[in-house]
Amino acid sequence: MAETTTYTADLAPGSLITQDGQMQWAGLLLGPGTPYAVDRTGLTGWEDLPAFDSSDADRPTSHGAWPGARYAKPRKVGGTLRLLPAQSSDALETAKALRQAFALRDEERWLAVRLHGETLAVRARVSRRVVPADRQYATQGSAKASVQWLATDPRRYRMTQATATTGAPQPESGLTWPLAWPLDFGTAAVTGDVVADNDGSAPTHPVITFRGPCATPSVFEHTGGRRLRYDITLADTDELTVDTSAGTVTLNGSASRRNTATADSGPEELFSFEPGRAQLSFRPDTSGSGAEMSVTWRSADW
Repeated sequence: MAETTTYTADLAPGSLITQDGQMQWAGLLLGPGTPYAVDRTGLTGWEDLPAFDSSDADRPTSHGAWPGARYAKPRKVGGTLRLLPAQSSDALETAKALRQAFALRDEERWLAVRLHGETLAVRARVSRRVVPADRQYATQGSAKASVQWLATDPRRYRMTQATATTGAPQPESGLTWPLAWPLDFGTAAVTGDVVADNDGSAPTHPVITFRGPCATPSVFEHTGGRRLRYDITLADTDELTVDTSAGTVTLNGSASRRNTATADSGPEELFSFEPGRAQLSFRPDTSGSGAEMSVTWRSADW
């Protein structure tokens, strides 16, 4: 069911922020210029490296351990807000907006923070809201509220979502007679290759969409050597969407087609872009006019 309140709306990350020090939680703006000032102690857990699990294995006959994989745990972000309604008559409205925004919900929302001109955002849920109902709160509506969010994905993402699109590769035109030196084999109109820049410090998971007409759509990522390939034929009106973060493969936005992954296709959850530049190749077995692949991602930071 669609949300009915402004403050719980899942707005684009940072869309309400206008200056450094401000935060946006769902549809509520916090910080300078609002009735919700951030305490001078600031935020905890925002610039910190998240806790992690390690698969290091102790060496049984030597010192130290064999290094294993490390996976970050959910990120906890907390802080103190000062409720400062402009006048006592605004106290109730200020408190009600806070209640609506900081309610217990199953769905994650965008939490965005702007510092030094840079806005980063995480998907999070409220895990704590403590508002002391003391004399100052009862008479003036002002209070020091302790709040905390839990982000199941600990990575912080850039506001701007990037997209790269390419058609299916087309052959070169070939040699032209009579031959002349140096030989010119022509240039392919479409190579089927795109690049994706992750300007952050953490790997990011893209959303990949294949559009028909094509058969057995596949994408190969050259840096990590990862491949996704699906044994399915797409008509010119079909879209196969692969969300590598969620690990889902859906046809036309509804029907799951993860079962069409071929034997040489890797797990969707492992297909990610490391910091830097990723080179991708769209290689369907066969394709017609209009076949294409689009890749959407956000640069990510720890």
